Amino acid sequence: MVSRFAVVALSALFCIPSAAGAQDAKSIDLAKELSQLLDQKKLDSLAARDPKDPGTFHAVLYFPATQLLVVTAKYSAPALLNDLLAKKDFRGVYVELSSASVPGSKVFVMDIFADGLMVKPNGDQPPDSIERAGTQSTFDGGWKKAKISEADYLKTFSDADAAYARVLQLFISQLKGSGT
Repeated sequence: MVSRFAVVALSALFCIPSAAGAQDAKSIDLAKELSQLLDQKKLDSLAARDPKDPGTFHAVLYFPATQLLVVTAKYSAPALLNDLLAKKDFRGVYVELSSASVPGSKVFVMDIFADGLMVKPNGDQPPDSIERAGTQSTFDGGWKKAKISEADYLKTFSDADAAYARVLQLFISQLKGSGT
C-alpha cells in the first residue's frame, strides 16, 4: 500500500515541474511592464519595424486590464507602413498588418488580461492563444483535446512565449527610449 502511494506521489512530483516551469513564462513580467508604460503614456496602440528584419513589422492594440492583441508580419508595401509609423498612426499599422500582411508571415497573439501568456488559464478565465501561418494554438491546458503530447504542448507554449517576449521587449525599449 505504501509503495503504491510512493509511486503515485513520485509520478505527480515529476509531472509538476514541466507545467510549473512553463507557467513561469518570460512574457508575464514584460506584458505587465508594457501595460504600465502604455497606461502612463496614455496609448492604446503601438507599432514598430523589426530591427533585426526590416521587412517585418509589429503592432499591438491595448485594452487596459483586458487584453493585448499583438500582430507581427511582413508587409508587401513597407513604404506605406513606414509612413504610418512616421505619423505615429500605430492603429493604422495594426489594421494593415492584420488584414493585408504577406500570406504565411503573420503571427497573432491574444494575451487575455494583458498579463503575459499562461500555459493554461486560472479558473474560468479564457485562454491565451497564438496563430502562426494559419495554425492556431490555444493555451487551455488541453493537449489531449488537441491530440498532441504534453511535451509538444509545452514546447509550443515555450516557443510562443519566447517569440511574444521578444516583441514585448521591443515595444518596451521603444517606449523607454523615445518620447512616444
